[in-house]
Amino acid sequence: MSITTPDQNACERLQAEDFHFTRNAWIAAAPSKVYDLVSDVSMISAWSPSASQVSYDEGAGPQAGSWFSGRNERGGKEWTSRSQVLRAQPGEEFAFVVDGLVQWTWTFQPLGTGTVVQQSWQLLGLDPVLGSTRTDLEALLAHMADSVETTLVSFARWVTEENRTR
Repeated sequence: MSITTPDQNACERLQAEDFHFTRNAWIAAAPSKVYDLVSDVSMISAWSPSASQVSYDEGAGPQAGSWFSGRNERGGKEWTSRSQVLRAQPGEEFAFVVDGLVQWTWTFQPLGTGTVVQQSWQLLGLDPVLGSTRTDLEALLAHMADSVETTLVSFARWVTEENRTR
């Protein structure tokens, strides 16, 4: 006979694909420039409130199959993550998977004198480190959506300021 707790029942009903979002921002630069900045993962700490010390492995760069590491922070906790580039199509798309659990996808579409940047986050698997209840995962989703919105606003401002200084 097995005994299940309410949390175990809730976790069994959770589906990773239920946890995803996409945000958009207009950036005052051409898609190729925006792609170059995003795919240079060492730049992410200039815009992201939760990622720092991001770098490709020795000899790697923005190409499918490459690996990179970074420090992450959430709720007062810090950890190092490992990511693998899935797609690296200059001026069009940059996608990677973090620790086998989350996929990030950036796409770039020209619009007027700039680029519409779309940043998507998709949970790929369930792991207690991310949360074990729907409430935990919804809180993670909300935190990540806020983080992406902050990142996109900071990124747009950074690009605008860089363009002004030239």
